[in-house]
Amino acid sequence: MSLLIRNARVVQSGGTPSLASACVRVEGDRIVSIEPTDAGANVDTVIEAEGRVLMPAFVDAHTHALWAGDRLDEFEMQQQGAAYLDILKAGGGILSTVRAVRAASEHELAENLARRLSVMLREGSTTIEVKSGYGLTTADELKMLRAIAAAARNFPGTIVPTALLGHAIDPQQPRFIDTVVEQTLPAVNREFPGITIDAYCEEGAWSLADCRRLFTRARALGHPIRLHADQFNRLGALDLAVELGARSVDHLEASSAEDLRRLATSPVFGVMLPACGFHADDRYANARAFLDAGGKLVLATNCNPGSAPTSSMPFIIALSVRKLGLSVVEAISATTSTPAELLGLGGRGRIAPSFRADLVLLRHQDERLLGFEFGGNPVDLVICAGRVMPA
Repeated sequence: MSLLIRNARVVQSGGTPSLASACVRVEGDRIVSIEPTDAGANVDTVIEAEGRVLMPAFVDAHTHALWAGDRLDEFEMQQQGAAYLDILKAGGGILSTVRAVRAASEHELAENLARRLSVMLREGSTTIEVKSGYGLTTADELKMLRAIAAAARNFPGTIVPTALLGHAIDPQQPRFIDTVVEQTLPAVNREFPGITIDAYCEEGAWSLADCRRLFTRARALGHPIRLHADQFNRLGALDLAVELGARSVDHLEASSAEDLRRLATSPVFGVMLPACGFHADDRYANARAFLDAGGKLVLATNCNPGSAPTSSMPFIIALSVRKLGLSVVEAISATTSTPAELLGLGGRGRIAPSFRADLVLLRHQDERLLGFEFGGNPVDLVICAGRVMPA
């Protein structure tokens, strides 16, 4: 199957200048050329872009898109002044979603995720990381990971699973940390060898010592690690992640400029999640300081039922331009090529020969409108692995 996108404004990502008008040829699932004209190319399908922006499809590298139930009552509590951590301590927040996930079957969870993934695909995300973490028992964490695998089999793009074993603390399990490290982690290792292990280091959640214990054991079993850190409080987790060679530190709203400079000089990616600030508390990570120090910046939706109920990467770009001090070009790289690198998926996230043909055609003729406009879906067409997706 061959495809030609003609007369497009091509945004190539990764700092490469845009091309005002070009033709992109695709063979199978790969981009084969970017040329000024089509040179009479003989292809199966021609798409006339008419000057609209053609860019890499989005890579959403941090989501909690698998859940059951909702937290609408808690949202009303927050609107009346209740703090997120206070709701969590009272048994709400993550724990309310845990109860709903435990009550759902694997099939129900997979169907819930499949519906959300179809929305994310229409919004231009073709590569999506999805975490477990709402089970908090061995059986329920495995159920979530199996549901992610089941939904992934019918998704035309790529799903990257993550085992978020260190999420909330279950007050009904007196030896909860011991159980996770000694039982749940080995069970996940047996069924999902090499999967990334994640944790949430925060007051009321996993302590720094607990995260170190989990990660030390996970690394010994051959698992990469990622860490939620500095969302509300600086507990030293950023430095732990750097010390242990984590793939990323995610959140960073409470990180100081000096913290971010230390992170930027390490190989660890910084993942910032501006939808949390928009929805919860108007606090945002300092992306400008991190990028200026040479850091590897990733932006993601953090799609979840509590602090970030959105799946829209275009909205994340609009937020990052307003609240994180980024240019649109920087935000595009942080939602395409850099997250692909974080997830270990070379050969995607850019428009270049031999790269995977995951592309979006916008209704815009200027990519700066991704930062200027907000709300709605600017994506006219999604191409996933060289195939045009149904509208």
